Amino acid sequence: MLRTLLYTKDGQPFIIAGSGTLGWDAVASNLMEAGDRALVLNSGYFGDAFADCLEVYGAKVDQLKAPVGDRPTPEQLEEALKKQTYKIVTITHVDTSTGVISDAKAISETVKKLSPDTLVILDAVCSVASEEIRFDDWGIDVVISASQKGISCPPGLSVQMVSQKALKVLQNRKTPVTSYYASWKRWLPIMEAYNKGLALYFATPPVQLVTALRESLLEITEGKVSLEGRFQAHKDASAKVRKAVKELNLQIVPLNASAAANGMTAVYAPDGIKAADIVPKLAARGDTSKNVFIAAGLHKDIKERYFRLGHMGPSVVSRPSDVDKIIDALRDAMKQVNSN
Repeated sequence: MLRTLLYTKDGQPFIIAGSGTLGWDAVASNLMEAGDRALVLNSGYFGDAFADCLEVYGAKVDQLKAPVGDRPTPEQLEEALKKQTYKIVTITHVDTSTGVISDAKAISETVKKLSPDTLVILDAVCSVASEEIRFDDWGIDVVISASQKGISCPPGLSVQMVSQKALKVLQNRKTPVTSYYASWKRWLPIMEAYNKGLALYFATPPVQLVTALRESLLEITEGKVSLEGRFQAHKDASAKVRKAVKELNLQIVPLNASAAANGMTAVYAPDGIKAADIVPKLAARGDTSKNVFIAAGLHKDIKERYFRLGHMGPSVVSRPSDVDKIIDALRDAMKQVNSN
């Protein structure tokens, strides 16, 4: 079902107890050797963090950093690839600190054209199941995700999809894998056994989370709404939220709509008002609060100035009225703020 969701025929899934962050360690420890070069396309907090992780494992990391609300340009990527050969290029598909989505398809095409041996790594924790990802067609080599967000399970599972090309790089490395628990060499026999309906042991799985993942994936891949319909529903919900934000004379963090994610929206508070004045009012929605998914700011440069609204998974596909509740909550919160 993960292969279906990510449009891949021979990608190798890994489902491992841990948070989405474990995927960074898996990439760094399995694919990178000391001194290997990585190019991180940085559109927010999670680009910084992925770069930090790679450096822990001895990689030499360059970053293309975009201004807050933007993403590195194709021209910047081309220039970097012409100057230096990289073992991997990493993309944060949706950076939850800014609500910015990167064009994974275009980036991967550019990398494959200018540096075909370079592996394309997609950090898709906040995009799998809410944004379209065509693993095979786009030439992605690793997708890193997790059980929460669009897949809509409790957190606790690191979900990874790895190309056969990336597995060959793993097999041909000159030095041992630098992690024990995150080693794909140790987990691959387990995944292959499960794919055949056999049991094999390496580490105890969180059975309840794996069961929840299966139920969510059944709904996503075999439910009433097709995958294409699911992705369109997220686009429609995002457009609806952005329209409401504009009507309230608020501004989204992404510099333009084409850079705005479809599963969440990052919104600046009005001038002179802190996000901390708005978030509690959004949260205090009585019986409807459980359907209003909000969070304070995360990006260090604008942390006090913005807040984030979530609209992904069942709140879009099976309970679209939840999006209206988010918008109503935002309108009420702004009335309270403006009346003070």
